[in-house]
Amino acid sequence: MQNQSGINRICRHRYRKREENGAAGNRMLNGLWAGMMLAAVVYGALHGTMPQVTQAAIDSSKEAVMLCITMLGILSFWMGLMQVGSASGLIGRMTRGIRPALRCLFPGIPEEHPALEQIAVNCIANVLGLGWAATPAGLKAMEELSALEKPSTDPPRFNIAASKLSRVLVLGS
Repeated sequence: MQNQSGINRICRHRYRKREENGAAGNRMLNGLWAGMMLAAVVYGALHGTMPQVTQAAIDSSKEAVMLCITMLGILSFWMGLMQVGSASGLIGRMTRGIRPALRCLFPGIPEEHPALEQIAVNCIANVLGLGWAATPAGLKAMEELSALEKPSTDPPRFNIAASKLSRVLVLGS
C-alpha cells in the first residue's frame, strides 16, 4: 500500500509540473505579443508614422471581427447540417463503411462510442473536400475522446489521450 501512495504522489507531482509549465507557456506567448505590439508602436513613434500604425490597428481589428463573424456563420451552418444528417441516420450509414478502418486505427475506443462516429464524419468530410464541415466533427471527436480518457480515481494518463487525439488530428489534416 505504501508503494501505491508513492506512485500517486509522483504522478500528482508530474501533473502539477505540467500545469505550471502550461501557465508559463501562456505567459510567454502573452509577453511575445505584447512585446511585438510595443515594438510596433515605438517604431512608429520614432519614425513619425504613428497615424499609419493607428490606422493599421483599427483596420486589423475590423478584419478580425469580420473573420470571426464569418467563421461563426459557416461553422453554425455546418454543425446544423451535421445534426440534421445525424438525426436522419445518414451519418450512421456513411460511418459503417469506414468503421473497419477506424477500428484498426483506434482499437481502444468502445464499439458504439460517439467518438468513432465523429471521427468518421471528420474523415468523410475531408475526403469530400468539405474542410469547414470537418472542423466541427474533429473538435467534437476530440472532446469525446478527452471525456473517454478521463480516469475517475486513477492518476492522469496523458500519453494515452494524447496518442488518440494526435491520430484524430492527423486524420483531419
